[in-house]
Amino acid sequence: MRWVKVLAPVFFPEPEGFSLDFHPIPFRGDSAALDRHYLPLQGKAGPSVLTFFALEQKSRCLCYANANLTRADQHGELMRFVEFWRKVTGSAPKWLYFDSKVVDYRELSRLNQSAIHFVTIRRRRAAIVRRLKGHPTSAWKKAVIDIPKRCHTQISYIEESVQLRGYEGPIRQVAVTGLGRDRPTLFLSNHFEETPRELIIRYAGRNRIEGGLGVSVNFFHLDCLASEVRLNVDLDAALTVIGNSCYRWLASRLSGFERADPKQLYRRFIETAGTVTTQNDRLTVQLDRQSHNPILREAALDRDPTPIPWLDHRTIEFTYR
Repeated sequence: MRWVKVLAPVFFPEPEGFSLDFHPIPFRGDSAALDRHYLPLQGKAGPSVLTFFALEQKSRCLCYANANLTRADQHGELMRFVEFWRKVTGSAPKWLYFDSKVVDYRELSRLNQSAIHFVTIRRRRAAIVRRLKGHPTSAWKKAVIDIPKRCHTQISYIEESVQLRGYEGPIRQVAVTGLGRDRPTLFLSNHFEETPRELIIRYAGRNRIEGGLGVSVNFFHLDCLASEVRLNVDLDAALTVIGNSCYRWLASRLSGFERADPKQLYRRFIETAGTVTTQNDRLTVQLDRQSHNPILREAALDRDPTPIPWLDHRTIEFTYR
């Protein structure tokens, strides 16, 4: 919590919203006393540790992780994140984006009572799809989702207010076709003022957490955790959040690389040979010649150096060949 509290003024002084998602980490040992969850890469359910992550939309920075979860308490994890953010910043998140598996409708109602806006997906049950197909073509309105590099931009939608079992009061439902799926996609939100197009664009940003989890799996080797003890995995998941934050901070300082992935930053800037000289008051790091050194010079990462306690309060200075 303290790590995120220090980073909050730097990365997200005015957070735009948060994308939330679960990620099961498979257990590859002998049979374990772990819950079984669906593992997308294996295409089947298996013993795994369920982790939960939150990503701030604008900075693309992971800011929360929890692996000490069981199937019985996973639906309450969203509200635990809300309470965590209240303790860190003193205020609740403004917008949350998640899919239908994150919470049930009772938790959605709690979220609505907390005056937090959300956009989520409703499961496409056969009866709902049949009812939507019964609407005449004239009932479907047109819109354009002009997100760069998006394949499907021309959509049609029907907007209505519906009642959900366990959810107190009406909720807004936007059924959308033209997103590349055979059946309509059902968006749910408790925000009645924004246009359907704006809600869809908001939810499209949730793909960033899938990208962030993909980076955590491929670069930080999140799925290589093998402990049968959830608390051990919880520590490693927290370290993944810290590692992701460090790379996002570095990216924010490098001109032209603000949206670079950690793997790209590592290959071009971190994986660099050099010489370290220890002096009484500082460490001097002389980096070998490489094509990206001018970007590091421009960033001036050693400007206004802070003494590092675990280096006997020495500062760090960069020089270049």
